[in-house]
Amino acid sequence: MARYGDLNYGWLTKHGFGLGVALFVLGALGSIAGPALFGPLPGWEATLFTDSEVAGIVIAFLSVMFFGIVLPLTE
Repeated sequence: MARYGDLNYGWLTKHGFGLGVALFVLGALGSIAGPALFGPLPGWEATLFTDSEVAGIVIAFLSVMFFGIVLPLTE
């Protein structure tokens, strides 16, 4: 009989953290390199890069917290 929650927590933790780091790095590079290469960015692009950095930090933290710590303890 199969378990109720058949999730691969290690895979989810590593890839969720990697997604968060990738979002953060792309947002930071866009915020730094965009104005250096193309001049001042429009407001929506600056907001997009800033939101990408924040979302990357939140996704990386929450994926480690939930998939690495909380969900394995509930099984």
